[in-house]
Amino acid sequence: MNYESVKQLIHERRSVRKFTDKPVSVEQIRELIDCARYAPSDTNSQTWAFIVITNKERIKAIEEITWAQLHARAERAEAEGLTKEAKLLVKSFGPYATAFSNAPALIVCLATPYVSKFRDRIFDPIALVGDEVWREEGIKSSCLASQNLMLAAHAMGLATCPMTGPVLLAEQQLKQYLEIEEHLDVNMVIALGTPSETPGKLPRKDIDDILTIIE
Repeated sequence: MNYESVKQLIHERRSVRKFTDKPVSVEQIRELIDCARYAPSDTNSQTWAFIVITNKERIKAIEEITWAQLHARAERAEAEGLTKEAKLLVKSFGPYATAFSNAPALIVCLATPYVSKFRDRIFDPIALVGDEVWREEGIKSSCLASQNLMLAAHAMGLATCPMTGPVLLAEQQLKQYLEIEEHLDVNMVIALGTPSETPGKLPRKDIDDILTIIE
């Protein structure tokens, strides 16, 4: 394996919000999920699942669900005297939260409950941590799988954009619309398709600002 090629892949991945109309094939989707499922997970619990939507009407409906909740939040903020913040929520955050609307495919990334022999035999009997910690473990592993998926998509010539706006605003409505079981968490949605834009590289923090080495 060539390190420079891997580094280039990581450095060149971009969050893309504009796509062509070219559809994403079932074969491509299955390849991406194959890459996602080889992410590491706590005790190999594999706490992830994916719903991939290629129906444009359904993607549009999810956009509308998200906007409806966004406007509801804005109206509530305005009623509390936060007019400026309400306007910024709609004008600035809204387009970011719904930038999946023109994507040929939308991936809903789910975190499944953390289940393992260690939890059953050791962790739960001694009350190691609360249920919320196990929920977080599931989300962490799901995030790792999602990154695998996005890097694989970039290598395939496709583009992605991970978004949590629909989760922050309308997770319950999204779960109802897609008939997602209540015990599953919606982790993020990922727009997927052939890019029609090439975003530039955004600045990153310097290595020395984020690294501490203890010898």
